[in-house]
Amino acid sequence: MTDTTHFGPLAQLAGIWEGTGGIDVSHHHAEGESGDTSYREHITNKPFGPVENGSQKLYGLDYKMAAWRLGEPDPFHTEVGYWLWDSELRHVMRGFVIPRGSVILAGGETTPAATSFTLRAEADSDEYGICSNTYLYRNARCTSYVINVSVDGDTLSYDQDSVLVMNEYDEPYHHTDTNSLQRVTAFEIPPPD
Repeated sequence: MTDTTHFGPLAQLAGIWEGTGGIDVSHHHAEGESGDTSYREHITNKPFGPVENGSQKLYGLDYKMAAWRLGEPDPFHTEVGYWLWDSELRHVMRGFVIPRGSVILAGGETTPAATSFTLRAEADSDEYGICSNTYLYRNARCTSYVINVSVDGDTLSYDQDSVLVMNEYDEPYHHTDTNSLQRVTAFEIPPPD
């Protein structure tokens, strides 16, 4: 059996995941109001590492995600990025780009054997932060992001909340997503370096 402790809690996320029970609560521009969208999702988390930043050594997962509205052939949302584990600080990080022009680096402290953890990012933070293009900054700026992740064997569940300042709403708007996915392919964790 391969030692996977150098990947911390990310070892259990490695693989290809699929789920059809996603619920996206967001502003629907065509209707001019908030609404729910059911979606299916495909996630690939491929192991890599180590990556060295001076004395810091990170192990990670190359992350790709796509979501489709049920019954539609083209994805309405995609992401690419990395999951990272810093064993010295005991931080899990998820850095990803959304092709609408947003970049998020969320992080949180947890234990190496954790089966659930929470990551956060704030727009005004220099450590775990959010960056938007000019249009989104002016019209639908993300000010806060939180994701709760839980893994139970071959089931990966999450719920996330992106707080937006939008021209259509007087109060901050909570764009939420939740899903439960099944691992359809496992990836082997490479041995420690």
